[in-house]
Amino acid sequence: MSTPLNRLSPLPVRERAACMCSHGGRCSSFAPGHALHLIQARIASATPAGWIDALVESADATSGDLVVRTLEGEAHALWNGAGAALEAAPGTPVALHARYGVLAVGGTQFNVAAV
Repeated sequence: MSTPLNRLSPLPVRERAACMCSHGGRCSSFAPGHALHLIQARIASATPAGWIDALVESADATSGDLVVRTLEGEAHALWNGAGAALEAAPGTPVALHARYGVLAVGGTQFNVAAV
């Protein structure tokens, strides 16, 4: 006779995987605007035609909101919970890969969500 397997329902598993960036901890989610996944970074790097040069117009470090304006004048409202607004002060040149949601500030890349 076999014993039944103990399986967790999806709800407790999902609760344990909740992101800690809102509590000041390391981001544990790969959802848009949270931690940058390795595959996301690689696919953005593999498609160089998708990068757009821009300047940071505004950045709010407390909320994680950023507005970047491309050199053509198009504004992109973004959110990142992993500290992109701390790295990118207004006037900072950045590169945005809008298709894959990656913002490059110098040599650092962030996963961003369009707001």
